[in-house]
Amino acid sequence: METETQELVSWMRGHDSSVSSISVHSSGRYAITTSTDTAQLWDLDTFQRKRKLNVRQSVGIQQVFFLPLSNTILSCFKDNSVFAWEFDTLHCKYQLPTAVEGSALHYKVFAVTRDGRIFVAGGKSNHLHLWCLESKQLVRIIQMPTEVRAVRHLEFLPDSFDGGSNQVLGVLSQDNIMRFISIETYKLLFVIGSHEEGISTAAISPSGRYIASVMENGSLNLYSVQALTQEVNKPPPPLLKVVEDWPKCKSEANKLTVRVTSGRSEQPRKSKGSKIQTRLLKVQMSTTLENKENELPGGLNKKRLQVLLKGYGEYPAKYRMFVWRSLLQLPENHLAFSSLIDKGTHSAFVNIQNEYPIKSRKLLRVLQRTLSALAHWSAIFGETPYIPLLAFPFVKLFQNNQLICFEVVATVIVNFCQHWFEYFPNPPVNILSMMENILAHHDKELLQHFIKYSVTSQVYAWPLLETLFSEVLTREEWLKVFDNIFSNHPSYFLMVVVAYIICSRAPLLLCNQSKDFEYFFHHRNNLDVNAVIKRAYHLMETTPPDIHPQRVLDDFVPLTKGQYPVFNKYPKFVVDYQTQERERIRQDEIEYLRERQLVHELEAKAQEQKAEDEAFYRKQELLQEAEEQRRKMLLEEEEKLAERRQRLAAVRRELKVKELQFLDASRRRFLKYQLDRREMELKRLDDDIARKVSMRDRETAAAVQDIEVRQMELESHRQLFEQRLIKDQERITQEMREETDDRQRKADLEDHIVQRWIETDREERQKAQLVAEENLAKVEQKCIDNEWRLQVLNKLRHDDQDRDKHYEEIAKLLHDNRVKEAELLKAMREAEEEKWEEVAWRKARLEEEQKAAAATDVHRKQFLEDEMNDALELDEKLQSGGGYFERLRDLKARRAERRVEFQVPKSGNICLNDLSASQSSSHGRRQELVRQERELMAEVRQLRQKLTARAHIRRPPALGAPTRWTT
Repeated sequence: METETQELVSWMRGHDSSVSSISVHSSGRYAITTSTDTAQLWDLDTFQRKRKLNVRQSVGIQQVFFLPLSNTILSCFKDNSVFAWEFDTLHCKYQLPTAVEGSALHYKVFAVTRDGRIFVAGGKSNHLHLWCLESKQLVRIIQMPTEVRAVRHLEFLPDSFDGGSNQVLGVLSQDNIMRFISIETYKLLFVIGSHEEGISTAAISPSGRYIASVMENGSLNLYSVQALTQEVNKPPPPLLKVVEDWPKCKSEANKLTVRVTSGRSEQPRKSKGSKIQTRLLKVQMSTTLENKENELPGGLNKKRLQVLLKGYGEYPAKYRMFVWRSLLQLPENHLAFSSLIDKGTHSAFVNIQNEYPIKSRKLLRVLQRTLSALAHWSAIFGETPYIPLLAFPFVKLFQNNQLICFEVVATVIVNFCQHWFEYFPNPPVNILSMMENILAHHDKELLQHFIKYSVTSQVYAWPLLETLFSEVLTREEWLKVFDNIFSNHPSYFLMVVVAYIICSRAPLLLCNQSKDFEYFFHHRNNLDVNAVIKRAYHLMETTPPDIHPQRVLDDFVPLTKGQYPVFNKYPKFVVDYQTQERERIRQDEIEYLRERQLVHELEAKAQEQKAEDEAFYRKQELLQEAEEQRRKMLLEEEEKLAERRQRLAAVRRELKVKELQFLDASRRRFLKYQLDRREMELKRLDDDIARKVSMRDRETAAAVQDIEVRQMELESHRQLFEQRLIKDQERITQEMREETDDRQRKADLEDHIVQRWIETDREERQKAQLVAEENLAKVEQKCIDNEWRLQVLNKLRHDDQDRDKHYEEIAKLLHDNRVKEAELLKAMREAEEEKWEEVAWRKARLEEEQKAAAATDVHRKQFLEDEMNDALELDEKLQSGGGYFERLRDLKARRAERRVEFQVPKSGNICLNDLSASQSSSHGRRQELVRQERELMAEVRQLRQKLTARAHIRRPPALGAPTRWTT
């Protein structure tokens, strides 16, 4: 889970039961998770499982963890067996032997010293087993006081001056009291907690100065180890001391057992044949100042490390990170680093992925956070373009520990990048000049070659400095070089750069173009890094004092603890000016993007309007073409309709005959259906009688069975009532347990509130101190700022005069543009009025055409009504039979006169072909014509039905039937 964005980074699945412990390797890259049935090894870079430790279900795992400062994994099982595994190959290195008889206990809790030499195990007993992992032997059995019956937690108390061989062990027992004993003198040093105020859990700070404990009443107690060990820290008198040799592997249990006392430690009882060896301990005098300066955290010595480094050329890979942290003396200021991280991503590195496209999202995220923390620490780092190049190698190396990564980069900047930012934003000309002087002293020929082709120190030295050799060296070579850089004076870093240039003199003397020189110092080359390191040491020793960088550069100074030092060794006014310029450029860019977006929107609207106009005209053309096609289709359909009417009449006659045949067949089928239905009713009555008889017999048998079932139900009800009583008792017990859990949760919440109050108070004090430091820095810069502001104001006054002239020219241009825009607007309005007049004229013409079309529709309806009346008169005349032919001629004449009148109406000389003159009403008129045609067809069908019903049509007589007229 990402703590800042609350984003799920990875979900590591694989355990079937709950995870009981997690152990992380000292490099921060690997982790081991332990459950009761298995232990799994994870790669924290890819969040993938590498290996899995399976055991028999009958054995079970207690705990699996990494030994400090080593690549050994220790696994402890429930059968008291302890195995050590090699981390690289996962092969079993050794197994601790079984404890001596009479001292076996069930191991539950474990603890290891920081140097990984002493291993302590405890469990359900008041005994502790003390193992030496170097000899793989049980060296002591420590017996706790009689009040201790079981051990719940073990933890060594760290000490900055014991070299990792911790001597004080904290033991939390079942009585909720934590006792701290010395594993050297077996004396009870001090106790925290009591029977009235017991300890639930406890943790010791990495420095060993404080102990935090969660009490049973829900409170959080913080203890000072210095106050608890005032009596213990008194210097011992320089007397003889009795020291007993450690027993051998097969020594008896009574020689191993040591009892913890509150006074002086009790020595083990010796057997009759054994002897006590004594030796005189010489009082060590105070070490010299030089030795004190060489002492490093973690029990290391700088002189010894330098001897080891000169002998092997590099530090062991598995101890390198520990050695670096000791050499750089990192303070590990968690609170100060958290305050820098809480400020969020700096504005200068929001879009860093665009400039440095890194494939790994995790690596990019760590780089962005580290650079943002540096920029919040000092404003110069937000303006320096090469800071990402300088920090990237350390980010990639310490990506799993961001605090260490930040402090390493900050330490490198403070000590190994001295005087780099004095000429900001230019490269450090002073440092480059020193390196050029060293090169001139040791290799004048190569320097003359550079001068001949105009190659400056910014070409051959600055790329190596700003990237820290990360572009020209492989990972292993880079680590080896920085092993030597961190172990020497900061001036050695500059000597390595000069040594790299001198060792590359052969290919450099062959280069004669500036591009070749630039390519050489930005890419890897075939060069022996060991020769570069040796040459750098030679330069350190042979360079004259007057040009030696050690004369200008200060000695190594670690970061301060608690708060990071103020970094202001740079021209502040330049950085502030660049910050203001960047902000101004950002605002101008935002304004430009807004204007560009507005122009794009106007262009899009213009294109959209143009597309709409083209679509409108295209649509009108398509409508005209469709109208012509549909007119042709209408004529074709009228011809087809006449043919269909003829076929329809023939089909109707055939359907009438078939209908009569179907009616006769359905009548016969219905009679048969009624007969079958009556037979089925009779059969159903017979079945009902038989079913009722059998049902009466079954009901009699079922009544007997119901009586037996009732007895069984009564018995089951009695058992169910007993079960309900048991469940009620369980429910009451569950309610009591939930009430206890609620009280525990409330107590945890109160603990959290107290912890938040403590953290808030600490943050307020830190903020007050930070404000005081900032005020002091502001007062110091006030005089310089006033003088700089006078110069800036004079320059701004001249800029304002030029800007006023520029504004007057812009105002004049804007006035001319407004006049032209007013004339254009006037012309557009006149064109708009003309278009509106044309629209009104076309609208009036459309209304006239619609009126003419309505008059034509009225005439058509009148014509159809007259046709129907004539058809009715013809029917009556056919029935009467008198004066038929004379009246038929009159009817045809009247029909011809009405047809002419229909073609030339009184309202104007517009015929049916002129109905499509108006393009806007053509589609509506076409639909009206179709509707009128359908009405006409319906009226014709009704007329034919009436004629068929009334006319006496003579049909041929049927076979066997008398000749007659049918209606």
